[in-house]
Amino acid sequence: MLVSLSIRDVVLIERLDLSFDGGLSVFTGETGAGKSILLDSLGLALGARAESGLVRRGAAQASVSAEFDPAADHPARTLLTEQDMDAQGGPIVLRRVLTADGRSRAYVNDQPVSVGLLRKVGDELVEIHGQFESHGLLDAATHLGVLDDFGGLSARRAATAEAWTGWRAARTARETAEADLARAKAEEDSLRQIFDDLCQLDPKPGEEEALAQSRAVMMHGEKLLEAMNAAQTALTHKGEVEASLRSAQRALERVAERAEGKLDGVIAALDRAAFEAAEATGLLERASSEIDLDPRHLEKVEERLFALRSSARKHGMAVDDLVGFKDKLGRQLAELEGGGGDLARLARAEQAARAAYVEQARALSKSRCDAAAALDAAVAVELPPLKLEKARFQTRVTPQEETGWGASGLDAVGFEVATNPGAAPGPLGKIASGGELSRFMLALKVVLARVSRTPTIVFDEVDSGIGGAVAAAVGDRLGRLAQGLQVLVVTHSPQVAAAGGHHYRVAKAERDGAVFTGVDPLSPDQRREEIARMLAGETVTDHARAAAAALMG
Repeated sequence: MLVSLSIRDVVLIERLDLSFDGGLSVFTGETGAGKSILLDSLGLALGARAESGLVRRGAAQASVSAEFDPAADHPARTLLTEQDMDAQGGPIVLRRVLTADGRSRAYVNDQPVSVGLLRKVGDELVEIHGQFESHGLLDAATHLGVLDDFGGLSARRAATAEAWTGWRAARTARETAEADLARAKAEEDSLRQIFDDLCQLDPKPGEEEALAQSRAVMMHGEKLLEAMNAAQTALTHKGEVEASLRSAQRALERVAERAEGKLDGVIAALDRAAFEAAEATGLLERASSEIDLDPRHLEKVEERLFALRSSARKHGMAVDDLVGFKDKLGRQLAELEGGGGDLARLARAEQAARAAYVEQARALSKSRCDAAAALDAAVAVELPPLKLEKARFQTRVTPQEETGWGASGLDAVGFEVATNPGAAPGPLGKIASGGELSRFMLALKVVLARVSRTPTIVFDEVDSGIGGAVAAAVGDRLGRLAQGLQVLVVTHSPQVAAAGGHHYRVAKAERDGAVFTGVDPLSPDQRREEIARMLAGETVTDHARAAAAALMG
């Protein structure tokens, strides 16, 4: 809900700090006192259009901060988290600064944001209904979700969305295969030639690395062999090294017993050295024998290596990818020869996925029609006491052409009203106007209160053109609505004002030759006096005070 509102230098408001509680808060005051400035200020913090005329004369800039404390799982927190902003705990503070030249800056929790993001967050937190900017239910794009929430259709809608995703995936797979097949048919001769060339080349996994190593060894074969021969000569110069080591070992072994163990380490070292020398000689001989100095062999290795690399460059890939490329071409050509059997399988899978989606979506549509009938009946009960007895509210669920189908189903949903008997219903925001619109919104919000995700609702001019019992009915419904939501209402009706749990008076005052607007929270006695003023006019009588006390209960 809205916790506080701080306004600086907006039109006639120089400095204003308000705190709010839950329930129903009412704002009253003389005509022209500045109630609209209060709503303009709130709208500014919520991302409404900014105009330089809102900046108080003589001030360099205006600023408005609105602090909210929504639930932990509220969509506003989710929206901010998606923007990499920390909004998992604590309040959410929306702030807007407007300079005298018309430029504005927006902030959320003191982090600079775009006005567009500020507006999105504001739309999640507050709905404003009346003669000023309206959000929420007047946007037809929200009606489908509102109806689904009212009907408790989240599970059916999720199943429909899942089926839609499955159908989309199956369609994409079929379209991709179809495009590949069409491209393959158009290029069949070329593809077949490439495939034949690759089959003839017959690349093997890891072959390039093996050939490159062989080529490097063969290119340096003479130097390698020369070095190996020199090493072998050193090992066999003046007799074999192993034989000399063994001779030394045997000589020491003959006297080892008389050395009291002092020669044991030497004998073991000579034994290891002789073994290693023998192994080194054997490995050297084997390596020497494997050195290939035949230039014809080098030529064949280079020819194979260059052929593989040339083919890889031709097809724009690494040599190791040639094997997979050849296999892919083989599958495409097999598909062409098989007459598109895989494509037929994918087409059948797509049709099955489409049928599954349509089944889920039609069940959702039926549930929506049932929910729409229930919603219409519930709203119809609320209209007569609000002096809308001749009006008719209806929820239109319209099946769409297949091009309009989506994750939310087959339908478009719109709230419509007819304000006169026999008149054709039209969109809610275009047919109703002024006080009628606010009362329609009130009736609808009372019905939808249990599923509303917007914690704060503002009504302006909800009592326009009504009085007496109808105004009392409006107040009663505002009170009922405020049992589950925070409701702020600007009113000229004493009956509506009397229903408030919190009362604020908006008034002008003159100071140093300038006029300023202020807002004061009222005590119970002050509330009675303000409601009496609303009843009696300029002169407040004891009779008016008694009537005010009666209204307040």
